[in-house]
Amino acid sequence: MTNQDSAVLLRRRDAGVTEIVLNRPDKRNAFDDVIIQQLITAITETDTDSETKVVILRSEGKHFSAGADLGWMRRMADNSQQENLEDSRQLARLMECLNNLSKPVIGLVQGAAYGGAVGLAACCDIVIATEKASFCLSEVKLGLIPAVISPYVVRAIGERQARRFFISAEVFTATDAERFGLVHIVCADVESMNARCNEMLQQLALNGPEAMKAAKNLVFAVSHKPIDSTVIDDTAHRIADIRVGKEGQEGLSAFLNKRRANWIPESN
Repeated sequence: MTNQDSAVLLRRRDAGVTEIVLNRPDKRNAFDDVIIQQLITAITETDTDSETKVVILRSEGKHFSAGADLGWMRRMADNSQQENLEDSRQLARLMECLNNLSKPVIGLVQGAAYGGAVGLAACCDIVIATEKASFCLSEVKLGLIPAVISPYVVRAIGERQARRFFISAEVFTATDAERFGLVHIVCADVESMNARCNEMLQQLALNGPEAMKAAKNLVFAVSHKPIDSTVIDDTAHRIADIRVGKEGQEGLSAFLNKRRANWIPESN
């Protein structure tokens, strides 16, 4: 779907599955303003692609991403406050686009995930990492802060852990990341990570695509909200609407008649 020499690859993996791949292994998949825009474009295209049911975000090479590219940081240091603001808004838009992508997003993390790469992981719905993966919110080492990724990282790991790691810039392990809530599954190596990803893809293929989209929106709708009459009424409307919808009707019919729902591939 994209040129193999591109810094960001967009390609079909299997029926219904699209990969967005960081493809700068020689630069430890560090990103700059150009790559950020390419990622936004890839995410936007994937979001509107009716054939895509699940998205995988991953990287080529030994590392997921070292965060910001050094050349990009040098340019930003010489830019005006307004230019830095515009640049930061693009990174913020990337995080927003990934977080709000309507399809399930599986993030695969190996090696280093530093700085903004932690934000990318926090914006994925399911994160699978290798045992040797390492994470670091390293911005304060440069006299900076993890500003635009902070809403997503704080929601992923909680305020208490964020206070420590935003300030300390300590490296933490995949096991720590799993304990904090940033990572869901830790695997021994890349091979087992890919195998676990395949298992997850098979699991997701059993589920209604529209239902998964609605379930993701449901989390956003109720998260950090008081359980009051507004939330209760909203959730009642959501389930009522989906029950009478085309996919809901098909799912209920398949269950009651003990047959496969029409969205499940024959291979499953």
